Amino acid sequence: MTTFPDISISTDRLVLRSFEEADIPALAEMMSDELVTAWTSVPEPYTEAVARDWATVSSHAVRTEGRGIVFAVTEFLTQRLVGICHLDNTDWRIRSSEVGYMVAPWARGEGYAAEAVLGAAQWLFDDQKFERLELRTAADNTASQQVAQKIGCISEGVLRNAGIVRSRPEDDPHGRWTEIRTDLIVWSLLPEDLDGPDDRSEDGSDYRAFADWH
Repeated sequence: MTTFPDISISTDRLVLRSFEEADIPALAEMMSDELVTAWTSVPEPYTEAVARDWATVSSHAVRTEGRGIVFAVTEFLTQRLVGICHLDNTDWRIRSSEVGYMVAPWARGEGYAAEAVLGAAQWLFDDQKFERLELRTAADNTASQQVAQKIGCISEGVLRNAGIVRSRPEDDPHGRWTEIRTDLIVWSLLPEDLDGPDDRSEDGSDYRAFADWH
């Protein structure tokens, strides 16, 4: 079985590393946000017990079972948990993986998702010699689509009725979540898409990452 190494990745403002027990309170708070519930398949309610299992067991199993790797995304200066960036559904024969990400409510609008994904992509292509990174966004999730566009992903098409999101119907007096089907937009990023003259964001910060092996 092939697995990714247990690493941390540093970018200009962020550190991507394995989840730790100390992340549990911030993880539970972040994953209880309504937008996270709406656009992902996370358990609802997202309790501290669920967060503990993810931080100490499930997130690490993604790597040890060869499916991908999960990063806790933290601010370099404060070490505060910003979000999650994970690679999954990895195909080792064709050197391809699928990326997903989410950002805590307080950290949105700062470009953290794009910086984290580009850091992971640079490491995946340069260090792991992968040839393709795939991303799928719900048809109405414009924020996620903007991240895909910002990092240079190419839209490849639509998977009709292929995903499930959640909403709160206005006519439900109890405000319960309801699952609804949605189209998924497929995006891809290849190594040559990052081979421009300057891999930099609009504010000039460098997205190129380096891996700290441990």
